[in-house]
Amino acid sequence: MPLFFRKRKPSEEARKRLEYQMCLIPFGAFATCKVLQKKVLIVHTNHLTSLLPKSCSLLSLATIKVLDLHDNQLTALPDDLGQLTALQVLNVERNQLMQLPRSIGNLTQLQTLNVKDNKLKELPDTVGELRSLRTLNISGNEIQRLPQMLAHVRTLEMLSLDASAMVYPPREVCGAGTAAILQFLCKESGLEYYPPSQYLLPILEQDGIENSRDSPDGPTDRFSREELEWQNRFSDYEKRKEQKMLEKLEFERRLELGQREHTQLLQQSSSQKDEILQTVKEEQSRLEQGLSEHQRHLNAERQRLQEQLKQTEQNISSRIQKLLQDNQRQKKSSEILKSLENERIRMEQLMSITQEETESLRRRDVASAMQQMLTESCKNRLIQMAYESQRQNLVQQACSSMAEMDERFQQILSWQQMDQNKAISQILQESAMQKAAFEALQVKKDLMHRQIRSQIKLIETELLQLTQLELKRKSLDTESLQEMISEQRWALSSLLQQLLKEKQQREEELREILTELEAKSETRQENYWLIQYQRLLNQKPLSLKLQEEGMERQLVALLEELSAEHYLPIFAHHRLSLDLLSQMSPGDLAKVGVSEAGLQHEILRRVQELLDAARIQPELKPPMGEVVTPTAPQEPPESVRPSAPPAELEVQASECVVCLEREAQMIFLNCGHVCCCQQCCQPLRTCPLCRQDIAQRLRIYHSS
Repeated sequence: MPLFFRKRKPSEEARKRLEYQMCLIPFGAFATCKVLQKKVLIVHTNHLTSLLPKSCSLLSLATIKVLDLHDNQLTALPDDLGQLTALQVLNVERNQLMQLPRSIGNLTQLQTLNVKDNKLKELPDTVGELRSLRTLNISGNEIQRLPQMLAHVRTLEMLSLDASAMVYPPREVCGAGTAAILQFLCKESGLEYYPPSQYLLPILEQDGIENSRDSPDGPTDRFSREELEWQNRFSDYEKRKEQKMLEKLEFERRLELGQREHTQLLQQSSSQKDEILQTVKEEQSRLEQGLSEHQRHLNAERQRLQEQLKQTEQNISSRIQKLLQDNQRQKKSSEILKSLENERIRMEQLMSITQEETESLRRRDVASAMQQMLTESCKNRLIQMAYESQRQNLVQQACSSMAEMDERFQQILSWQQMDQNKAISQILQESAMQKAAFEALQVKKDLMHRQIRSQIKLIETELLQLTQLELKRKSLDTESLQEMISEQRWALSSLLQQLLKEKQQREEELREILTELEAKSETRQENYWLIQYQRLLNQKPLSLKLQEEGMERQLVALLEELSAEHYLPIFAHHRLSLDLLSQMSPGDLAKVGVSEAGLQHEILRRVQELLDAARIQPELKPPMGEVVTPTAPQEPPESVRPSAPPAELEVQASECVVCLEREAQMIFLNCGHVCCCQQCCQPLRTCPLCRQDIAQRLRIYHSS
């Protein structure tokens, strides 16, 4: 049976021991260097934190001449580093060294010392004992002062340091080079400075002595070889010295030539720079001038547009204010009109149809008027039914409603294609159609219903203009008076809802009156609805007749000419005459109930003209006893004459903000925006402009 061993997880102590061993030089490397007398030891780019493992001595590296330890994590060098007397190159660049051991001064053969990019703050004084040192790199450390003992290192040729961070010697001296630094240190120490080239010969002699010691030849030929070597070395030294002198002269010549060229280039660049600066300055001044001119033009245009918007907003605000005031006055006057209407209903003999009225009944004329009224009513109902059926078709998607709609269309078309006499005879025979015609004429002739319709039409026009103004304001990115427009729109929306409720209430009251008439009618009364229709055409309320009998003919003609017939009951109620009007002011007319400022001035002006003409030609003045004979009322206009100029009421067509093709036809309540056509408003639940919920949709019918 085979045996299976489960692999055990190493303990924390074993893991730490393994990491510690990975951060040390293996023990076998020291033994190898000692046995084979290695000259070079390279252990760079590792994670070494210590140079010597335990139970090891630096004497094992006594023969090492090059020791490369850069890119490790050494924090300190061994204190007995001076035992490596044969060491010539020591590279500990990019470590974590905090200081150098003082025994480093025992490395008399050390020629290159690189301690770049460490954390050294100072050098030990024993550095001055390095008699053979040629290259010293201490840059990338925190060293600010050099020891004066460094002046005793006569062989130093290259010293690299951070001149900007030095305090001693000064940074100016450190920036001048190695020779300037050594001269400064020698001067501070009281020594005379000599170039390093004069001290190379003794070093070479020491190297020769060491080589002679290491030579395997016997003592017989030693002196001859040494003499020959010294001669060769001396000749080589002289040649190198002469070559360096020539190189120095050539370098100085090139340096001077480069400085001259640099000076010329600086002069040329400065002149070119001045020219470019001048050109740029001229171009910038020209651009700034053009920009300022363009900015002034834009500011002027923007100011003009803002003035136009402000003027338009002021006009709309004044009209809305007047409309709200008119509505308040209308509420007061509506009570009087309502009482007069109730008086007419109570005082009129609803059921007293005399024989004379029956004989004088103009059957053909009344039937023609009924036929025209029914045709107009059917057209309006046709439009309303088409709109309602279209909405139901979108919601229910039922084919039955479409079939019923086709039948109604065919019925209406058949009615329209009937012969005129046939339609009239049918109307004369069917009391239901006579009743429908009477109901349509009653709604059309009702003064209160007509005033409510005119006010609704005015509010629809104002809401459409406010929506167009708000869209124009958004395109111009201006936010001034935005809050005022929003308040005006909300006020108009609430007023429109109130008027719609009043209109519905008035229609219900008229239907109740019609029901009362139908209940009180005689069972077998012939042509009952024709006689009621003719009465409604020819008569006014009895109370208004009695009050208008005292009005002057010229005053009635004047109000009819100014399209102010709806003020006749008010003038009759207050018993106003031409003489009394000539003594009144526009404020007095406003108190009476004439709210339009333009109409007030026009009435007073025309009254004054009539009185002046009567003074010049007395025959034009009517006698005191002459009164106005009441006639059949003419059809009043559908809209109230506004006080503002007519040009301001011309509403431009506003396109739908959804499809951008058709005309905006729907009013959204409660926000009051007029921004969508009938087709695009069906799927909407919120207003596209203000994102408010849509509580009610109202269709606008633009008259041609």
